[in-house]
Amino acid sequence: MEFVHLHNHSDYSLLDGAARIPKYVEMAQEMGMKHLGLTDHGNLFGALRFEQACHGAGINPVVGCEVYVSPTTRQEKQTSGYKNFHMVLYCKNEEGYRNLMILVSKGFIEGFYYKPRIDDDLLRAHHEGLICSTACLGGEIPRYLVAGDYEKARDKAVEYNELFGEGNFYLEIMDHDIPEEKIVIEGIKKIHAETGIPIIATNDIHYLKKEHARAQDILVCIGTGKKMDDEKRFKMDKTEMYFKTPEQMHEMFGNIPGALENTVRLAEKCDLIIPQPGPILPEYVIPENFETQAQYLTHLTWEGIKERYNEVTDEITKRVEYELDILLGMGFEGYFLIVWDFIHWARVHDIPVGPGRGSGAGSIIAYAMKITDIDPLKYDLLFERFLNPERVSMPDFDIDFCFERRGEVIEYVNRKYGHDQVGGICTFGTLKTKAVLKDVARVLDIPFAESNVITKLIPEGKAPDGRKINTEVALEIEPKLKEFYDRGGAYKELFETASVLEGMNRHISTHACGKVIGNSVLTDYVPLYKDQKTGEITTEFTMDIIEPCGLVKMDFLGLKTLTLLKNVEGLVQKIDPDFDVNTVSEEDKSTFDMLSNGKSTAVFQFESSGMQKILKDAKPNNIEDLIALNALYRPGPLQFIPQFIEGKKNPRTIKFPDPSLEELLTPTYGVIVYQEQVMKVAQIIGGFSLGKADILRRAMGKKKLKDMEKMKVEFIAGAKKIGHAEKHASGIFDMLEPFAGYGFNKSHAAAYSVVAYKTAYCKANHPAEFWAANLTNEISDTTKMTEYMESARDEGIEILAPDINYSEKFFNVVDNKVFYGLIGIKGMGSAAVDVMIAEREANGLYESFMDFLERVDLRSVNKKVLEVGIQSGLFDKIESSNRATLLHNLEKMLDHVNSIKEQSQFGQVSLFGDNQDEITPVLTLEVVPDWENKEILQIEKDNLGFYFSGHPLDEFRTYWNKCTNLKLDKAFRASSEKDYTIMGMIKGVRSLMTKKGSKMAFATVEDFNGSIDLVLFSKTYEKYAHLLEEDKVLGFTGQVDLSRNEPSFKVKEMFVPEDMREIQSSEIHIELEERDFLTDELVDFRSFLQDRGGSSSVFLHLKRPSKKFVVKISGQISISPAPAVLKEIGRYPIVSNVWKE
Repeated sequence: MEFVHLHNHSDYSLLDGAARIPKYVEMAQEMGMKHLGLTDHGNLFGALRFEQACHGAGINPVVGCEVYVSPTTRQEKQTSGYKNFHMVLYCKNEEGYRNLMILVSKGFIEGFYYKPRIDDDLLRAHHEGLICSTACLGGEIPRYLVAGDYEKARDKAVEYNELFGEGNFYLEIMDHDIPEEKIVIEGIKKIHAETGIPIIATNDIHYLKKEHARAQDILVCIGTGKKMDDEKRFKMDKTEMYFKTPEQMHEMFGNIPGALENTVRLAEKCDLIIPQPGPILPEYVIPENFETQAQYLTHLTWEGIKERYNEVTDEITKRVEYELDILLGMGFEGYFLIVWDFIHWARVHDIPVGPGRGSGAGSIIAYAMKITDIDPLKYDLLFERFLNPERVSMPDFDIDFCFERRGEVIEYVNRKYGHDQVGGICTFGTLKTKAVLKDVARVLDIPFAESNVITKLIPEGKAPDGRKINTEVALEIEPKLKEFYDRGGAYKELFETASVLEGMNRHISTHACGKVIGNSVLTDYVPLYKDQKTGEITTEFTMDIIEPCGLVKMDFLGLKTLTLLKNVEGLVQKIDPDFDVNTVSEEDKSTFDMLSNGKSTAVFQFESSGMQKILKDAKPNNIEDLIALNALYRPGPLQFIPQFIEGKKNPRTIKFPDPSLEELLTPTYGVIVYQEQVMKVAQIIGGFSLGKADILRRAMGKKKLKDMEKMKVEFIAGAKKIGHAEKHASGIFDMLEPFAGYGFNKSHAAAYSVVAYKTAYCKANHPAEFWAANLTNEISDTTKMTEYMESARDEGIEILAPDINYSEKFFNVVDNKVFYGLIGIKGMGSAAVDVMIAEREANGLYESFMDFLERVDLRSVNKKVLEVGIQSGLFDKIESSNRATLLHNLEKMLDHVNSIKEQSQFGQVSLFGDNQDEITPVLTLEVVPDWENKEILQIEKDNLGFYFSGHPLDEFRTYWNKCTNLKLDKAFRASSEKDYTIMGMIKGVRSLMTKKGSKMAFATVEDFNGSIDLVLFSKTYEKYAHLLEEDKVLGFTGQVDLSRNEPSFKVKEMFVPEDMREIQSSEIHIELEERDFLTDELVDFRSFLQDRGGSSSVFLHLKRPSKKFVVKISGQISISPAPAVLKEIGRYPIVSNVWKE
């Protein structure tokens, strides 16, 4: 039976199509269809994947799009009548595909109004190679027919038939048991009878199976933000828009001659293979005195080598010649020149550039051209890890730029190659397991709290049998989820619908750092999308498939640490003009001493608490140590850190797999840390070339068993030629396999560790400037600023309040003291700050608040700015009046100063006239009492985002340190299974009645680091309601609830400060059961105690038949003396008693 489905929507019709491309193709294959269409709404997001899937299944892909056509022009925004008409366009050939790319792109870029719209002018210019059909009830001709305007419908059909040409325009009919469609069918039959324009029957498919209709309806609700029971929402009333069999279609349309057969005729006209020429480099114009790009690249390389090295040794020369031979042989000189050009531009314009990222740091040519800043010879980095002569692929430099100025480099590239040749790259967010359950639950009106419980039950990682976790697998392995499912109703539907929608595309966004450059306009290669919020234009294809289409991908990454280092450098240069962060000694003792003591807060790559512990254990004393630790501190190789540390401390313990590997593995104390070491082992033992060794590394890393088996034979054969025994060689090959998976790219680790070292150097040698730059870097993140401010003060750095005479726009340093940056004051705009500083620099320090008012432009420095400045203490150092008095008299002072300025402007009076009568009367301020310290702190928090000159909890800090075991800013990392003790100031108390008529309460508690919402259920609230007062300092024990988007704290017990004093203790005594213990039991108990950290020493009481003795646990373990913690310890299996002294 002749019929194929042409009008079909996949999940690339975002939050409308509920079917994925592979499933479409699979179903078409099952039904024996030789052709299949894809016509997503307004876009070609899925076109290439669809084409590839069809060809893989032996099906002819009919690539199309259901476009939106403006009733007038694409630029005009209709506020009444039809906003757009639907039209389906199919590509006959490559010309049609290129025209459709242009139409779709212009719809987003030039015609977007609710939908991406084209118009008849664009169709007239770009219709060649396209077939058109009249679409659904949203089409222009169907709408005229439904409206009863047959003549207009027929005339438009004739017009489009003439435009697209005989045989390239079709009248489309569909029947989903909708009354209006019956009208359209009759009208279409009449037009066909009068004009001979052929008819096609389609089903406007939005989902695969009839039973998926409700899932698709729910998907639409997700997109529109509606609930299923909303009577006013857009609804898909019928359940017929599924992948029907040819027999079903024949039952509906078999009585309309040609309607089914024409679908095949149309499809047979479509013969498209989407061009995939591979990346085509844009033309890089070289200087006139060079004949070729290869010649220019060679020139730049050798000039750079002379600049980089004092002496060009034979080793350097051979490495350069080797790399040039490979690079030029592969034809990648243009790529290197393009990258060099924009990096060179950035350096010339003083934009910080990273030393390298990824494997590119392994190239000495890149080092010579200053594409990278890491000497590959010094760090033993391999070129073949970057560019393998035995596996040709486009090189890929990922470049880090200063976070603040990255955009300037991108704009330079836009100008150089043309804005129509440079664009972003799209990426799709999908309905992942937890997200789809949350979305569907909202649509089905399942309570938010319950949906949080459900998503919390979804296991992380993989199932025990290795399967990837999805809704069905989670239901199978988690009994509590099954309990929800077994409730039936909305809960059963939740899981069934989530299973259908899971993994589908939810939204489109822009890749954070990827850009593409074309050799001509981008629409010669891919369709384009425009983000209507940001205005950014991106490809409609994702990163993994754009390069085959002819575009070159570049990554422009923004790295905050580069901005930090530049700012530190600028601050230090105020006292040491010759300071250059890029030339600091790599053997600075103070830097390594600091790192060896674990004091790496805010040090790039080394600031986590886990890394700080490892630094203390490893005691790094050179850059190579830092590179190795950076590479090892990741899942997988983390297990080898103890071996690495032991080898460093005691070299006698190091064992090498073969004596010939000693030189290679000595820098990492016998541990294979890097991918480059895996490659070198294959070279040294198996006789592999480094190119072949890289192929082996990839095969091992991706567990390509067939490739590995083949290469193992070659490895052993090569090893035997060198003189190794077969068994020995086989053992080394097997040893390499896990390391190939764990091993890290040394080029990347080296580059980032050098950046880390520079950061650490600045912290160790210029701490005030380091912390000032960090605070500037995080000026918009009050949580991070609070953390850094506390860390800086803990390290002895004095941070001073905003000062009108010494503060700059950003945090700055004067006499080793950090002054708060003016732009960090909330409400203090950039323009006002610039005016204040410019006046100060031009005419000297301000002498008083009145002097300030008289000198600055009060149009820029307005009343609101002055208010927040006074409240923040900006004028404290130049004004004897307190803040409250200044704020109270501000209106009067402004009137006075404005009056003087006005009189002076018209020559009516001089501020210091010759006669007594001309002297302006002295302004008398009404003195009011200053605010209490508590008020000052709150005002500071309101204006700065945090408490600055103190903290309301300062008087309780000792108790807080001793008695709590959870900082509130770390609550998201807490365990929901254990009890914690917290302490802080109460805010926002609110009580409510439960359904049972009892009272419960919510509040927020703030400590030195953060805040968390408290939940007091009825029994707890009844017991402690009398304590729960605004601004009161209280202690709490309870559990962290992580089931919501933000952590909350379920209170079990509460304490007033006096109680907190009582529970302080310097000693906790724990009596263990009278028996022998297994080592594992004691190790587990030690971990249990470590998780309940505090400040109290721990003494173990051990009982034996003949005697008792007391052992003090190592000072590395101290615990909280809070009652809740003591109760937990008392319940531990091997504990018989616990008390405090």
